[in-house]
Amino acid sequence: MFAIVEIAGQQFKVEEGQEIFVHQLKAKEGDKVSFEKVHLIEKDGQTAIGTPLLDAAKVDATVLGHQKGDKVIVFKKKRRKGYKVKNGHRQSFTKIQVNSIVG
Repeated sequence: MFAIVEIAGQQFKVEEGQEIFVHQLKAKEGDKVSFEKVHLIEKDGQTAIGTPLLDAAKVDATVLGHQKGDKVIVFKKKRRKGYKVKNGHRQSFTKIQVNSIVG
């Protein structure tokens, strides 16, 4: 059984018991969260597809913690102009575990 759910503006294929990293959520560690934007559910060979969302379908998850991703270096340069800019960025992520898929 799996579902395609929209979390923080991105779509993820999730299964029960799976741990995934999503963009940072405003929830504390140990909180229960649920996502109602479910686009597709597959269960025992039966597929339900929403137009665009499924009614009365949701995915329940638990927040395991917050982390930062790897540093990404952004380097810009224009040749022969003396222009160089170097910036770094670390994206904040939330680790969640999918508890159940209802629908």
